[in-house]
Amino acid sequence: MPLRQIARRLHVSRNTVAVVIAQGGQLPKLVRAPKQKIDVQLLQRLYEQSGGWIQRMHEKLAEEEGMEVKYSTLTRMLRQLGISKSQQSRCSQAPDEPGAEMQHDTTYSLKLGEQPHRVVASVLYLRYSKRRYLKFYRCFNRFQMKWFLHEALSYWGYAPGQCIIDNTNLARLRGTGAQAVIVPEMEAFAKQYGFQFRCHEKGHSNRKAGEERSFWTVETNFLTGRSKLTLRP
Repeated sequence: MPLRQIARRLHVSRNTVAVVIAQGGQLPKLVRAPKQKIDVQLLQRLYEQSGGWIQRMHEKLAEEEGMEVKYSTLTRMLRQLGISKSQQSRCSQAPDEPGAEMQHDTTYSLKLGEQPHRVVASVLYLRYSKRRYLKFYRCFNRFQMKWFLHEALSYWGYAPGQCIIDNTNLARLRGTGAQAVIVPEMEAFAKQYGFQFRCHEKGHSNRKAGEERSFWTVETNFLTGRSKLTLRP
């Protein structure tokens, strides 16, 4: 059978068919390079000298020790030997139910236009559908927080059952996490819209990771190339 016909029947390229025939149907033997062995004490010493920066370790191995090691191989060695610090695990996992949760947060580090302007970006994030409502303010207080939530929920025409916030004093009276007591004024406001404020636990800021991701998207995508934005007074 011609190569073209074989390739057409098997839905592969003619070059592939030719290579397989040349190999007689046998898989080629793969010869892997021997594993590199580096003294553990050397790795520990370089890790401490580099202040934990693996990139600098990689450079010092090549410059001072004359050892060419792939960066991915070096990071794997450090993980296996327990030298490098492991990444922090997720604080918790919450069920992702449609329409059950929204998250609110603010940031004060945005820069607009050519001249730096410290403004407050307030974002409300609807977790399941990933919808965002964003506005910029020159200052942000409790009254403006209520007005912002009113505008966002009115625009959506819907309010989830709970709003995850950090331990901010705008809505929290005292306590942290599950023990937080919400300001009566804000608690009454939320009741009108059918939701409750809930503070995440101390040190569990990634409980509202969707909100943090929203700010990253705003800074690197929405603001990029924009020079004129309307600020609320």
